[in-house]
Amino acid sequence: MASTFGDDFKKFFGKGLGILLPTVLTLWILVQLFVFLYDNVGKPINQGVRLAILEITPRVVEDDQLPPWFSVSDEEIAEARSEGLVPDVDGDPEGVAARRTIRAEKFREFWDSHWYLEASGLLVAIVLVYFAGVLLGGFIGRRLYSRIESFLRQLPGFKQIYPHVKQVTELVLGEQAMAFSRAVLVEYPRKGIWTVGLVTSNGLRTVEKAAEGEDVMTVFIPSTPTPFTGFTINVRTSDAIDLPVPIDEAIRYFITGGVLIPGSEARPSLESPSDSVDGASEPVQRADSRPDPEAAARQIRARVEDADRAGDTGAA
Repeated sequence: MASTFGDDFKKFFGKGLGILLPTVLTLWILVQLFVFLYDNVGKPINQGVRLAILEITPRVVEDDQLPPWFSVSDEEIAEARSEGLVPDVDGDPEGVAARRTIRAEKFREFWDSHWYLEASGLLVAIVLVYFAGVLLGGFIGRRLYSRIESFLRQLPGFKQIYPHVKQVTELVLGEQAMAFSRAVLVEYPRKGIWTVGLVTSNGLRTVEKAAEGEDVMTVFIPSTPTPFTGFTINVRTSDAIDLPVPIDEAIRYFITGGVLIPGSEARPSLESPSDSVDGASEPVQRADSRPDPEAAARQIRARVEDADRAGDTGAA
C-alpha cells in the first residue's frame, strides 16, 4: 500500500523533530543561562566598574589627557536642564551634579558601543568566582564558610530553600558529587518481578539490624522515561544481582522504556514456535527472513494427506 503525503509528513516531521529538538533545547538552555548571568551578574558589575572609573579617572589622569566622554560643556548642561534631565540652576547652581550626571551618561554610551567592555563584567565575575574558590577552598576558608553557612541555615525562609539548592549544586559541580556506583537487579516491587536499580550507598543501620546483621545497600529505582524521579529502597546485598553494564547505558535503558538494551545484555531474536505436522516439526518462517518454498510445499502436502486419511476413515 502506497504511503500518502500525510503519512510521509508525519514520519519525516517526527524524525526531524527528534534530530533537531535536543540541539535546539540545549542551545536555548545555554542562551537562557547566558542571559541570566549577564542580567544578574554582568550588568551590576559593569555599573560598579563604570562608577569606579568615573571616580578614579580625574585623580590619575591629567586634565589635558582626559577622554572625550569626560568633558562636559556648558551647552550640554543647558540642553540637559531644558529637557529636565539634570537639576536646574537653583538646585545645582555650580552645575556639579549636572556634570556628573551627563558625564555618566556619555560614558555609558561609550561603554555600550564597545562590546568587549560589556563582556568585562562577565570576565570580572569569573575572576571573582575563581578567587572565591581559592580562598574558600583552603582550611581556614572552609571553616569560615561553614560558620556562615550554619548561620544561613537558621534563617527563616532561607533554611527551607538553601539545603535543597546546595544538594543540586553539589550534585552537578561538587568534587564528590553523588554518583551511582553500579547497576543491579532486585526483585521489586514483589518477588518474581526483576527491576533494574542503581546503587547509591550503603544501607541504613536500622535496616542492617533488621536484616540480622547482613550487608545491605541503598538502591535507587528510577522511573521511566524520567529517571530523575523514582524510589529509594534498601535491600540485602545478597538479594541484588550485579549487572555488567555501564551507568550511562542503564540510564538510556530507563529513558527509552527498555527499548535500548545494553549491548552485553541484548538477547538474540527468538524463533517463533514451530508448527507440528504428524509429529514432525517444521520451522515457522521468521518475519525478517526470505520465504522457503520447499517448506511451504511440504506443509501443504502433509495437510492434504491428513484430509485424505480423515475422509477414508469416515467412509469406512
